[in-house]
Amino acid sequence: MTGGGRRLTTAQALVAFLARQYTERDGRRQRLIAATWGIFGHGNVAGLGQALVEYADRMPFLQGRNEQSMVHAAVGFARQSGRLATHAVTTSIGPGATNLVTGAALATVNRLPVLLLPGDTFATRPADPVLQQLEVPYAGDVSVNDTLRPVSAYYDRVTRPEALIPAALAAMRVLTDPAATGAVTLALPQDVQAEAYDWPEEFFAERTWRVRRPRPDTAELAAAAAAVRASRRPLLIAGGGVRHSAAEAELAALAEATGIPVACTQAGKGTLRHDHPADVGGVGHTGTAPANALAREADLVIGAGTRYTDFTTASGTLFAHPGVRFVNLNITGFDAHKLAALPLVADAREGLRALREALDGHRVPPAYAEGYRAERDRWEEQVTTAYAPSRPLTGRPTQVQVLGALDAITTGEDILVNAAGSLPGDLHRLWRPRSSDQYHVEYGYSCMGYEIPAALGTALAAPGRPVWALVGDGTYLMNPTELVTAVQERIPIKVVILQNHGYASIGGLSEAVGAERFGTAYRYRAADGTYTGAPLPVDLAANAASLGMRVLRARTLGDLREALTEARAADVPTCVYTETETADTVSPPPTGGAWWDVPVAEVASRASAVRARAEYDRNAAVRRRHL
Repeated sequence: MTGGGRRLTTAQALVAFLARQYTERDGRRQRLIAATWGIFGHGNVAGLGQALVEYADRMPFLQGRNEQSMVHAAVGFARQSGRLATHAVTTSIGPGATNLVTGAALATVNRLPVLLLPGDTFATRPADPVLQQLEVPYAGDVSVNDTLRPVSAYYDRVTRPEALIPAALAAMRVLTDPAATGAVTLALPQDVQAEAYDWPEEFFAERTWRVRRPRPDTAELAAAAAAVRASRRPLLIAGGGVRHSAAEAELAALAEATGIPVACTQAGKGTLRHDHPADVGGVGHTGTAPANALAREADLVIGAGTRYTDFTTASGTLFAHPGVRFVNLNITGFDAHKLAALPLVADAREGLRALREALDGHRVPPAYAEGYRAERDRWEEQVTTAYAPSRPLTGRPTQVQVLGALDAITTGEDILVNAAGSLPGDLHRLWRPRSSDQYHVEYGYSCMGYEIPAALGTALAAPGRPVWALVGDGTYLMNPTELVTAVQERIPIKVVILQNHGYASIGGLSEAVGAERFGTAYRYRAADGTYTGAPLPVDLAANAASLGMRVLRARTLGDLREALTEARAADVPTCVYTETETADTVSPPPTGGAWWDVPVAEVASRASAVRARAEYDRNAAVRRRHL
């Protein structure tokens, strides 16, 4: 059976199709699939590999070094592009395909679009099994690509050429749907990729996918406005949906019109500038003291584009007012109904605008606004003190002082990328965002190894802007390979490597839960068999240099300031490497004082675990379900 038209292989048809897909929102039209990342093997080299050569003039190609990293790079590009453009990622079958799973989970958890095109085993089964094929005795149609099903927003296996037509159209629909987007997987058997078919010309016509902005239901809007008018201590929590919707101006307008304070999640940080009168900073376990105090006393919490993760809610302990109610503005009904909220299912920009209009003339009590602004100002003074050097410039910096040094040289043009370790907590509490897209911390999945490849994708989406990847030694050792890609493509990312000889974040958590920092340090074994000996002689700066990076070593706080300034001006990929002190006893960073639920051993013989369990029980006792 043939379709009548242009005769191409399935892979050629897919590339030609992808090159003609566009998005449009608010009158701005752009290409949906801006480039394809690839690592080739026997599952895709003769299919998509040949097709990308055939259509090199239509589909830009980027050579990756690690399959997971390619997804992270695509996600970084998609986030910086406002979810209106993304990249495709192609891999071979077997380990190449399964290496996509972590990246796919990150994309779907964070609701960020990326198109995955893993090779698959033969659809026609000429030999069974083939190299890298998983044999499942109870099912002949299962392959390792099925591991991508639960972490994909859409999944299909294209077992016939003509099946690509509905599969490709469905994939574009999901990628461009702000309520349903995430990782989209089209598994492509290697024989089908190379099979020819007569494709209808209509398949290759330009298509523009208009990204919708649904407006709120009239009754839901009236109920939300009534709840706000009835509250005395409202708090608005801005999440990533505000940023994805480009709703920052409407958020500021609502805050200015009503005086309602605005706290932010990790994904929502920067939706208000740090110096906006209504901004009170991060909320939750890694939040600021002013924001968390407001959250504890709020009688109404207005969530805008947030998923209410346990870090935001302090594991159900933060919103302590006995009569607290919730209004959730979200484009998905799933999130809008969380915490037994009054739902406001709408695009964030449209919903915030409609809510502001419905609240015309309403303002919070003057004493409330004066109080939270005074607390915010006191917090800012604490941040300034924490950033300032408490030891001579000839000494090693603390991690917070590294952020202070970076704060001193960056502008709203700079973009900071981070994801895991102890840095997200310090950044969420302390960083002062100067633009709506400066703060790029992936914390939905908090994936170690995200930072460097995501910085590449971000830089590709924001050419000419300084992009910083902030990494500890733990996350650097997880995934440094895309430094080679940065060098190859001459993408001048700036990588700040903080060497603290272990997993600082998990080490602190381990100590807090009675696990005594077991297995969290990068050290030699001591005589008693524990990892408490001398630090390992690992030279990450030399490693980065061996991958082609320009490296600046900063041994002191004074060196660090000079190195960061030099790196910012560099037009080649540059690393700044520094060893950090683990603590600052003179000017320790301020904390927000919110809990995070990590269960502690209920019975133990070691005193540290017994103490930790008592503290756990004390905190867990105030946890509540909002019904």
